Amino acid sequence: MTTDDTAGHRERLRTRLLESGREALADYDLIEHLLMLGLPRIDTKPLAKELLREFGSIGRVLSAAPDELTRVKGLGRSGAAALKIAQATALALLAEPVREQPILASWQALLDYLRADMAWLSIERVRVLHLNSKNMLIRDEIISEGTLDQAAVHVREVVKRALEIGSSALVIVHNHPSGDPKPSRADIQLTRDIIEAGKRLNIAVHDHVIIGASGHASLREQGLI
Repeated sequence: MTTDDTAGHRERLRTRLLESGREALADYDLIEHLLMLGLPRIDTKPLAKELLREFGSIGRVLSAAPDELTRVKGLGRSGAAALKIAQATALALLAEPVREQPILASWQALLDYLRADMAWLSIERVRVLHLNSKNMLIRDEIISEGTLDQAAVHVREVVKRALEIGSSALVIVHNHPSGDPKPSRADIQLTRDIIEAGKRLNIAVHDHVIIGASGHASLREQGLI
């Protein structure tokens, strides 16, 4: 595109977004628009399409680590930062109702937040949600990030941290990079071990939720704990 062509295309893209909303834009349009913020002097449409080819979906593009993004030719740190700002903003929006209401009363909002944050990760991440006696979230901590299919979690450290924070209850969460949220035997045993350790200290474990690109699994709902 010439400079005039690029300017005209970008203005048309802005108009479609402002007048018709997200439904008027394809995923590559959204990524293109984000990249325009970080790369104002180049035509970002080919780069947006290349990112979708490389990662497979807009969720995986936004969830990719900065070093994974910058390996795509032409993106650079500025383009990667624009994408990560968009992800951070979306997560902040989704996290708001989770922080303002008891967790058990805002369960769907919690699942939406966790899916946006963890469903498309290429490595396994384990987090613990610490709740007070009213089931309000007091701390959301990532305790482990591992390889493609394994993250180290130690029962003693989970319970020790709960005591330090003064947690009354916990929700354990991790993702399966394979996309299939079906719990493994190790997932079930770990959860039962944490429950048993917590009982002695009056710390409840409400659930262990596994997030995958194809959905989620709750060990509580499945009767596994």
